[in-house]
Amino acid sequence: MIPEDLRYTAEHEWVAGGDGGAVRVGITHFAQDALGDIVFVQLPDEGVVVAAGEPLGEIESTKSVSEIYAPVSGTVTARNEALADTPEVINTDPYGAGWLVEITPDDPAVVESLLTAGAYRELTES
Repeated sequence: MIPEDLRYTAEHEWVAGGDGGAVRVGITHFAQDALGDIVFVQLPDEGVVVAAGEPLGEIESTKSVSEIYAPVSGTVTARNEALADTPEVINTDPYGAGWLVEITPDDPAVVESLLTAGAYRELTES
């Protein structure tokens, strides 16, 4: 349940893309499973500048509220507006329709420095 073609953070975000354009960001299956039923998502507006490792939003579940961290520094170029009405899609499709934001990285090469699927698998199994 850890797609091989994505990059990951130790905070359980995934990153798709990185070929010089915007990257799509979401939370992993592991994260949504730990959170339980997701009931609300707070995302940054388009145009907001985010810094890698800093909070960019929040996810609220029936169990807790958790911060979402920016995996890369850059500018938010899109946010998943559908999550305002159906945040629970993160539970059912975290790597697809449950994506959170798109960010145009300041340095696209930094995506390659994120965890590989194998490294993320080791992190979650330890």
